[in-house]
Amino acid sequence: MRKNILLIGVGGQGTILTSKILTAGLVELGFDVKMSEIHGMSQRGGSVTTQIRYGEKIYSPNIGEGEADIIVAFERSEALRGLPFLKQGGTIIVNEREIYPLPVMTGAIAYPDNIIENLQKTVGNVLFLEADRIATELGNIRAQNIVLLGALVAFLSLDGID
Repeated sequence: MRKNILLIGVGGQGTILTSKILTAGLVELGFDVKMSEIHGMSQRGGSVTTQIRYGEKIYSPNIGEGEADIIVAFERSEALRGLPFLKQGGTIIVNEREIYPLPVMTGAIAYPDNIIENLQKTVGNVLFLEADRIATELGNIRAQNIVLLGALVAFLSLDGID
């Protein structure tokens, strides 16, 4: 059994911290785990991607297009960016938050329309969360990454990972 998980978000959302926590937990459960992170222009609000592969024996952290079992998108448009990596029948967990990159804020490009509807049409298994609202209700919006991690762990537990 091998699983491939792609976490994708915007710089400052805690994508890498979430990946490190998940990786530590999977190692604690006895899995061989490999993780790779791509920061891009993360300090300027750019995309951050983390690939995690785990199982009995894993040789590489890299996930190719169409290979991710699960994608966790920390922001709506990042879900679209990660979509080519999702395998047929895979699951995507999406934070409904919108974060506008600089080209959108300056009017150079438009923020994508109908993201939720497009994901629902394209992907069979989609879970939408208002992670920022949930984290705020729990006392700290900065915990939205942990809310998303909780949703991922709950999904993995249902999928047979205890």
